[in-house]
Amino acid sequence: MNTTALSGIELREAAYAWGQRVIALDDLVNDGSYPERALGELLAARGSVGEIVNIGHATDLNEPVYLVQFDDCVVGCLEIELVPAPPGLLPETEVLS
Repeated sequence: MNTTALSGIELREAAYAWGQRVIALDDLVNDGSYPERALGELLAARGSVGEIVNIGHATDLNEPVYLVQFDDCVVGCLEIELVPAPPGLLPETEVLS
C-alpha cells in the first residue's frame, strides 16, 4: 500500500489517477471557492466529462480530493461526486513517438 502517514493516521489511497477521465455524478456548483463567479453558479453539469489534473488530500475528511478539468474550469471533487468514464466514450489522444 502506497500511502503516507499524517499525524499517525494512514491516508486513504486515491481510487482515481492523474489523467483519468471521469464523469460528474451531480451538478457541481460554486461553493464560494470561485470568488469571480456567483455563489451557487453551475461549474460543471451532471454528466460532464473531465480529466483529473491533480490529486490532493482533505485531512479533516481523510479523503482524496481530485482537481478535475472540465470544459471551462477546474473543480475540486470528492470520489462520491465522480465516476470513471468508460473506455471509448471520447476519442483517445494518440501519442506520437
